[in-house]
Amino acid sequence: MDKKDILVIGGGICGLCSAYYLTQAGHRVLVLDQSNIAGGCSFGNAGMIVPSHFVPLAAPGMVSRGLRWMLRRDSPFYVHLSPDPSLFSWGWKFFRASNAERVQKAMPALRDISLLSRKLFAEIASSEQFSFSFETRGLLMLCKTEKVAEEEAHTAAIGNQLGIEAKVLNRQEVARMEPALLPDVVSGVHYPGDAHCNPAQLMEALKEWLAAHGATFFPECQVTGFRISGSTIKEIQTPEQSFQADEVILCAGSWSGRLARKLGLALPLQAGKGYGMTVARGSHGLVHPSILCGARVAITPMGDLLRFGGTMEIGGSPTEVNPQRVQGILKAITEYFPGFYPEVKIPDQVWSGLRPCSPDGMPYIGRPGKYRNLVVATGHAMMGLSLGPATGYLVRGLVENEKAPIELDLFSPDRYRYR
Repeated sequence: MDKKDILVIGGGICGLCSAYYLTQAGHRVLVLDQSNIAGGCSFGNAGMIVPSHFVPLAAPGMVSRGLRWMLRRDSPFYVHLSPDPSLFSWGWKFFRASNAERVQKAMPALRDISLLSRKLFAEIASSEQFSFSFETRGLLMLCKTEKVAEEEAHTAAIGNQLGIEAKVLNRQEVARMEPALLPDVVSGVHYPGDAHCNPAQLMEALKEWLAAHGATFFPECQVTGFRISGSTIKEIQTPEQSFQADEVILCAGSWSGRLARKLGLALPLQAGKGYGMTVARGSHGLVHPSILCGARVAITPMGDLLRFGGTMEIGGSPTEVNPQRVQGILKAITEYFPGFYPEVKIPDQVWSGLRPCSPDGMPYIGRPGKYRNLVVATGHAMMGLSLGPATGYLVRGLVENEKAPIELDLFSPDRYRYR
């Protein structure tokens, strides 16, 4: 196949993984990013690689649960209501997608892309050129109430039916897995096939590999428009200069929707803000990455550090730190791990990032029918890190017109074109 000049818009995990597989295949790759490619969700996330997360965000019960959470200032979910028509449209699509029939169709697709990504993570980690603290200890889902325990046990049963191994644990079995912190829970679920890594190390390793293999980076370079001829993107415009490429990969995270509109594409997205904090691990010997289920808080051991984070905040200021949401995360940690009181200065030690959320909880991966030289790869919400390698691998296959190793219909970027 002829090697191509490829321009990747976005230097997050999906952008760098796309650039990695395209460069590996011999293509000439240029990466544009509106930041300095040293921050954002791809660097500050919980580092979890989770085939266990096969249920999309838009699921039965999420609307009613979200409305209840809206009444609590420290809840894990909040929507800043505004007259913005795009927010209303996204919310209506989310409501329509939150039904059992759609979830039944979505779960196998999420399983397949997650298992592909988990396999690719292991392949990358096995290379001597990459070191990013990849570990395979699985994931613990920790439950404080019987109601939550029943919900998680039900999800575990579905996981086992789908081929995702899940082990339901009683209180004593959880304590044996985490003897140092002794979680105050009624039960848990262990997903041994999950893994975790240090996301900042992964991103830096990808950047270094790409630079060493000929990829070019243009940081702090904002795309302002496109020149189109028929079904071809002829030029990508920025304030400083314009670029031409044989193929364009749109994976600009939460800003992808705005760029898609410039291309006349319907790509509904909302930015879901999350918060994270990293503290010294010290004597708090957490062994397994864990989700505090009732509070939707993640906590991950990363060498000598512990990182915890959570919340999904739609709308509002993209940079402002809401101290009440942060306090909700800290409160949950002390409730699940009595005696563990993380000392965090708010807002100085609080990281925040914007996750690109589609209304049906499924990423956009594919070629829009409107353009012959555009591939979209965005909308992964909280699963960006986990699905990064699979997304990049699929992007490379789309560019080279290969048959995808998994079914991509539910990820189509055209799925809201006529709605």
